[in-house]
Amino acid sequence: MDSTLITIECIDELADFAGKKEEVSTVTEAAMRGEIDYRESLRRRLSLLAGLDARVLARVFGERLLLSPGARELLEAAQNAGLRTAILSGGFTYFTERLRIELGFDFATSNELEISGGKLTGRVVGDIVDAAAKAHHLAKLTDELGLKKEQVIACGDGANDLMMMAQAGLSVAFRAKPATRAKADIAINFGGLDSLLNLFD
Repeated sequence: MDSTLITIECIDELADFAGKKEEVSTVTEAAMRGEIDYRESLRRRLSLLAGLDARVLARVFGERLLLSPGARELLEAAQNAGLRTAILSGGFTYFTERLRIELGFDFATSNELEISGGKLTGRVVGDIVDAAAKAHHLAKLTDELGLKKEQVIACGDGANDLMMMAQAGLSVAFRAKPATRAKADIAINFGGLDSLLNLFD
């Protein structure tokens, strides 16, 4: 979702409301480049958000969240072609669930922020959705839908997407970090997400 389906990193924008955007963004960037373990990076970033008023989630969604260029067009084409669609994200359910409903995705999985007394606790509920979890969810969906690997397309931008992308017949790096671009079947560096449609009849 983050920096792929949408133009922002939600956690960085939440951090902005806590006055800690620069600190959190630095860790986000390092994690996306694969320099820090994703689980560790998420724990570190979330701890900086402890005590933040949960109402800022709505502000980030309403004021800062924009779809990436071509996202609606790609999704519409995929849905018209009968493809099933999923958001598999290390981001947060507050955002993935709204986008799933608003855009008509079939599935979504992500991290649920723990909220207590109307404030973020700096933790998530349950297990962290990391690179391995994304790959697991994609493999599970592939199996449940009776698909072959060759029928699956996965799109991502960071190191935590590589395991998921490896589960797909076609992996797409969207405006991605160099390490992710290097391992993807296709890289979209300048166009919108709908550039992917040029591959298909």
